[in-house]
Amino acid sequence: MRASDQQVYQNNSLDQLGYYHCYLKSTPSKQPKVHRPKKGFTSGFSLKPCLPCQRPCLPHVYDNVNFPSSDYRTLFTPDYQECQRVCTHDPGCRFFSFYKPGYKCWLKTNWAVPTIPQIKATPGLISGFSHGIQTSEYFEPACQGKLFPRTNIPGHDIVVLPAASPEHCQTLCTAHPLCTYFTYISRFFKCYVKKNTVAMKWHTTEGHISGLPARFCQLDNSWIKKTYAGVDFYSGDIRHLLTNDAGSCQRACTADPNCQFYTYVTNRYSNIAIRRRCHLKRSIIMPAPPRVNKDKNLVSGFSLRNCQ
Repeated sequence: MRASDQQVYQNNSLDQLGYYHCYLKSTPSKQPKVHRPKKGFTSGFSLKPCLPCQRPCLPHVYDNVNFPSSDYRTLFTPDYQECQRVCTHDPGCRFFSFYKPGYKCWLKTNWAVPTIPQIKATPGLISGFSHGIQTSEYFEPACQGKLFPRTNIPGHDIVVLPAASPEHCQTLCTAHPLCTYFTYISRFFKCYVKKNTVAMKWHTTEGHISGLPARFCQLDNSWIKKTYAGVDFYSGDIRHLLTNDAGSCQRACTADPNCQFYTYVTNRYSNIAIRRRCHLKRSIIMPAPPRVNKDKNLVSGFSLRNCQ
């Protein structure tokens, strides 16, 4: 439930030099407490009050800049413009880097659906999701995801993420362009996103559920409307308020355009001082490269899909 540090997204490779850091800030008045001119710094305000529903359009390219890691596909293109066009038309691509001497184009991705930083089994807490979050682009027709109960498919992990349910894990797998199948361990709330295009070798294992992603169809998202008793969606807090029950907390989260998930503290929680608190939470899902480096041989930029 602890509020996350306001320095939500920063580059780790150039910490000592202070390059390419983005500090997200908040005050109750929504105004900065101090204005201090400093060379090399640019500050500004959120555009949420102006364009609450529009996805970010990031048309600029950055010469002599590299977005390292997050690669999922490489190809050769004659210039960075073609690399950006490929990224724009590839559903999984969020940003790219182009290596000028070798004509090499790296397509890169990050999560376009909310990811919870940590999930803990905690008596006295109830967690859930905003009923308004979008977990995927809309596709016709609707489809039913394939799950294999009591099944573990070991190995070939791309990433391990917290997930509240097998269906949540399946949504995460579907959102990753390299995921071919997944295994979810309910006891630890762990989602193992996997890639293996050759074979699936499974074992019968209690507490494990495996499954396949959906491709270009609309998954059933009824898992979003479930509540998870005895579960804490830890961290990611944006604010808290007092409500009488978990249902009121869920409605407050759904009504807040910034809220993606929540945790409610019931009257059975051990710490009396924070009972009835409703913690509204979110994670960053904009196309943010995990690192940004200077490199004279590269050009980097973003998909133009949201600019059309």
